[in-house]
Amino acid sequence: MQSEITAPLIAINRHRLTTDGEGVTTLVAFHGCPLRCEYCLNAQCLQADGVWCRLTPGELYSEVEIDDLYFMATGGGICFGGGEPLLRSDFIKAFAEIMNPEWKLTMETSLNVPLENIKAIASLVQMWYVDIKDMNPDIYKAYGCKENKQVISNLQWLAANGHADKVIIRLPLIPEYNTDEDRQQSQQQLEEMGFTNFDKFNYIVR
Repeated sequence: MQSEITAPLIAINRHRLTTDGEGVTTLVAFHGCPLRCEYCLNAQCLQADGVWCRLTPGELYSEVEIDDLYFMATGGGICFGGGEPLLRSDFIKAFAEIMNPEWKLTMETSLNVPLENIKAIASLVQMWYVDIKDMNPDIYKAYGCKENKQVISNLQWLAANGHADKVIIRLPLIPEYNTDEDRQQSQQQLEEMGFTNFDKFNYIVR
């Protein structure tokens, strides 16, 4: 039952503008991630004591509905990130069933999850931000400590099922791991799969 679903969160960040898609958004960041990236921006999501709170979908709705007016006026909504939000697809689906249907749902994801998790919510999502690290399997594994076969398979499924235009692929330049040439090769491979929206940026290492 919906009331029995809970998820651990590391943060709820309100009033984000143009950061996670159109309009004003609230970022809901989950605890837990399948990767172990060296330059992880949210290392709290991997720490045993990193859980800020644990909520049900209904409790989360009560926290975020305060910004309904902003969401409706700007075409915004909720962005699920983390950590890896798609590890909690059952929670996201339950939340979507009770939220204002006019809110937009955005995912910030590595896509390194079972395909079933994606299928469960794909029809509910208006925008996907996918951080693929690098399409080269050796670079990906060296940086994220996991293979990217599942990522590639999931990208293929999204493209084959009409979701490519909703996907923005994040192509980072990762110090000591990949080069501009590697990144260009990743983009070419993704374009051949049917993706056209890319966000190129450099990881800033402090």
